[in-house]
Amino acid sequence: MSDVKVFEVDGKDLPLHCPTNEVALWASHPRVFLDVVKTGEVSCPYCGTKYRLKPGTQVHHH
Repeated sequence: MSDVKVFEVDGKDLPLHCPTNEVALWASHPRVFLDVVKTGEVSCPYCGTKYRLKPGTQVHHH
């Protein structure tokens, strides 16, 4: 069994970064921004957490 977490994200979570704001500061690594829009899925290079766009997510570019 894997300890890797998988989170589904949508447009309100963009720009996506890991760790997210919900992670306690003491348990975090340096913030890294992740491009989940290009492929629909991305993994954090620090902790391996996987992020996946929710089906039907509308991405709005600024």
